Amino acid sequence: MPKVTATLITLNEAANIAAALASVAWADEIVVVDAGSADETAALARQAGARVEVRPWPGFSAQKNYAASIASHDWILSLDADERVPPALGTEIRALLASEPPRRGYRIPRISHYLGRWIRGTDWYPDYQLRLYDRRAGRWNGRVVHESVALDGEPGLLTNDLQHHPYRDISHHLATIDRYTTLAADQMRADGRVPSLAGVALHPPFAFLRNYILRRGFMNGGAGLTVSILNSYYVFLKLAKAREPRPATRDPH
Repeated sequence: MPKVTATLITLNEAANIAAALASVAWADEIVVVDAGSADETAALARQAGARVEVRPWPGFSAQKNYAASIASHDWILSLDADERVPPALGTEIRALLASEPPRRGYRIPRISHYLGRWIRGTDWYPDYQLRLYDRRAGRWNGRVVHESVALDGEPGLLTNDLQHHPYRDISHHLATIDRYTTLAADQMRADGRVPSLAGVALHPPFAFLRNYILRRGFMNGGAGLTVSILNSYYVFLKLAKAREPRPATRDPH
């Protein structure tokens, strides 16, 4: 019967960490790697019974790979501090690990709570995430944003949702978009992909139509409209930043 370590990477997550850890209290081990929080994140994690290490921030993938590397068990459940494993998902994972799983990793549908409701539809749902995996067969892929686990072999699929609480309000959402689109634009340039002006003009409205119409964002009322608009804004900002001229390096002489 394989054992599982739940891993979390944190930075200033005092508002979230207790609920996140409580949702995986059933795990055989909990490891928190904190990047030097200025708040009570590390102390709260220790109080919850987690094994805590403080380590400077090297990037998302590197921090998550480190957390997996220091786990006592090969099966890893990687969780963000703003996520929760509800009882149904916990029961499904424990049942899967009651014997040797047939796959080396599993994708989990993720549902987000936003503006007072669970969002079903838009690009946000089902937002499949490969979070349960055997570290002997998978590692985080090193991308600076939207990192994921590169797995040897095809992953399986779990049924129950992972719950996500990504934004406190619209202002927090907008601030996060600004930060993550900068990272995404940097990744595009690193990959040698510079969007055309036509792409900057056309992709955002298509993204809105995909979110609001094709993926039924309209079924989520005002929250679905807001998500659809801000998802298209994310696309615009990422592409515009990828085309932004980089500052010239000054000649020190």
